[in-house]
Amino acid sequence: GESEGRRRLRSWLAGPLARYADLHDDLAADATSRLSPYLHFGCLSPVELLDRVRALGGPGAHAFVRQLAWRDFHHQVLAARPDAARHDYRPRRHNRRRRNAEEIRAWQEGRTGYPVVDAAMRQLRYEGWMPGRARLLTASFLTKTLCADWRVGAGYFLELLVDGDVANNQLNWQWMAGTGTDTRPNRVLNPLVQARRFDPGGEYVRHWLPELRDLDAASVHRLARPGETLRTATDYPPPIVDLTEATDRFARHRRTD
Repeated sequence: GESEGRRRLRSWLAGPLARYADLHDDLAADATSRLSPYLHFGCLSPVELLDRVRALGGPGAHAFVRQLAWRDFHHQVLAARPDAARHDYRPRRHNRRRRNAEEIRAWQEGRTGYPVVDAAMRQLRYEGWMPGRARLLTASFLTKTLCADWRVGAGYFLELLVDGDVANNQLNWQWMAGTGTDTRPNRVLNPLVQARRFDPGGEYVRHWLPELRDLDAASVHRLARPGETLRTATDYPPPIVDLTEATDRFARHRRTD
């Protein structure tokens, strides 16, 4: 409710905000505000939050204001294009989306064989929440690596997210799928690169994937490589797709779109 939202806001402004610019994409740091559910349910006002953050100033405040602006931008887009909640904002000539139920189920359950993707999806199932960076990389994996329909992922997120907001959820999914307002619709987030960059020590992965808790960071980041023998010593599944082949497939589809 409002009381808890304001308590969290005071705590956020008193310290973590100053480090937000440097740490908000660090998966293990858990440095995001976690205020999104309170904004979604109207317990906190985005206008008040904007004023209080800007009054403090600094790089952290500037970075946070950018995220608030993105939130309002998606509300503006959906107000102008309400059909974008269900249909491609930027339609393509060919529908080359795949419908592999087994791959989609593995993605939902955190069993893709790509540790950072699986850690994020298990956090979603356990907490009903995940940081923004995790949302981006899991959405890219479903829509561009597995070539699944963005609506499959958007619907699953809305079922579980405590901050599930139609405008931001649907349009961020379209942004990652390359059917929305993104100026780089063909960009693919490589989960191996994302893991090394945003969870270099492997702490986030080991926290959410207890079967990997005894591995060091280098071993965690090696697991998804083709032919990796280390998997035989764990209960962790092999990759459900070859990353190079999947990336090439997506590129071929986009060339004909």
